[in-house]
Amino acid sequence: MRPFDTFVMVDWSGGNDAGPRPRRDAIWACLAVRDGAEDPLYFRNRQLVEDWLCDQVELALSRDQRLCIGFDFPFGYPAGFGPALTGQSDPLALWNWFEARIEDSPKANNRFDLAGEINRRFGGQGPFWANALKRDIDGLPRTKRTYQNPFPDRRAVEHLAPGAFTCWQMAGAGSVGGQVMMGLPVLSRLRRRFAPHVAAWPFEALDRPVALVEIWPSLTVSTPPAGMIKDAWQVQQVALELARRPVAELEKMLDITAPEEGWILGVEPR
Repeated sequence: MRPFDTFVMVDWSGGNDAGPRPRRDAIWACLAVRDGAEDPLYFRNRQLVEDWLCDQVELALSRDQRLCIGFDFPFGYPAGFGPALTGQSDPLALWNWFEARIEDSPKANNRFDLAGEINRRFGGQGPFWANALKRDIDGLPRTKRTYQNPFPDRRAVEHLAPGAFTCWQMAGAGSVGGQVMMGLPVLSRLRRRFAPHVAAWPFEALDRPVALVEIWPSLTVSTPPAGMIKDAWQVQQVALELARRPVAELEKMLDITAPEEGWILGVEPR
């Protein structure tokens, strides 16, 4: 595998526009090369960071460089969900399915309504749970009290990553369900816009200039220095760590077989 020249790591958010002032629990990104990392960048909404990511891909392609982009949300769901929802075994069909149905703007999106719609297809009490809106949504339980999940609660990799949250939880501290639902459409658009230059790990061979990979900064990054926002610190450290990792070690980390659920970069399989 030809080595990557640049690494861009992104801390994602499923929420609405976070405002002009940099803050935690929002979108942060950082670019690094072997010689060092740039200052982390704050993005107040997904539309802005998607435009920036497209610029980074275009720049890398124009320079004939390899680019690795990491996102801190699951690239897939537990086994069985994708085929049951889309009728296709291709895990990337799920990305396209969400892209076709997610409505997203800086001030509003339909992630909770779509979670309820999906639940109603499977009986009305799961697999998604937690509604952060004031209004009730048919089929989306606010808590796990009446929750029923027809699919596994976690992916195989999450059993090997203590502290990882299930992608079915749509709201609440640490939840990633909204991030997944609002992130997969962006991945889908990146693949389509820059086809055939983008490969999605671990579903596709990394023989293209740009790779999209799943990360979980809490896996390796320690507490940030005093006064620095945790999300900003984490993307910077992950980008720098990957940029400086020996090529052979990174190749070993990427040598993963997880054809349906995806995998977290850095988690060792058993």
